[in-house]
Amino acid sequence: MPRDTSRPAIAYDAASLDRAALDYAARYATTRAKLAAYLRRKLRERGWAGEGPPPVEALVSRFAERGYVDDRAFAVARTDALLRRGYGARRIGTALRAAGIDADTAGDLRERIDDEAEAAALRFARRRRIGPYADLPAGTAADPAQKRRWIATMARAGHPIDLVLKLLDAGIDEIENEP
Repeated sequence: MPRDTSRPAIAYDAASLDRAALDYAARYATTRAKLAAYLRRKLRERGWAGEGPPPVEALVSRFAERGYVDDRAFAVARTDALLRRGYGARRIGTALRAAGIDADTAGDLRERIDDEAEAAALRFARRRRIGPYADLPAGTAADPAQKRRWIATMARAGHPIDLVLKLLDAGIDEIENEP
């Protein structure tokens, strides 16, 4: 809904900026970087009426100290959600970087992502009907163009090519009977 432009927006002061940050952190799962970007955008839109420069970094640090913003918890939740949807390590890494998660925090989740890589690829293939989960007539194989599309789809989902080729070469019985 567009804002009423007939009256000017009131510039932020320290209290109203704190309230805006608290409202955002309460409403959305967020990271330090996303909260800081949100506050900077709001300050660009409405301006700053407080004394000195706006205390964005101090406000974000205070919220992190109080536990309102937790980058590690956000990274774990986002990683788990993307793994459940069947995405691979590259796609998860991109999502975490886009959310402002630092490399150390993302690196801590690397083992979990690697352990779930094959299961995630299978979930993605099943959901998208790729490879052994495709709706092909009995006794027919996918044509080369279809296999290229499947490989491209799996690669965009962040799966490594060796895992994709292994999945496409396997039959449904081989996949479902693995321990």
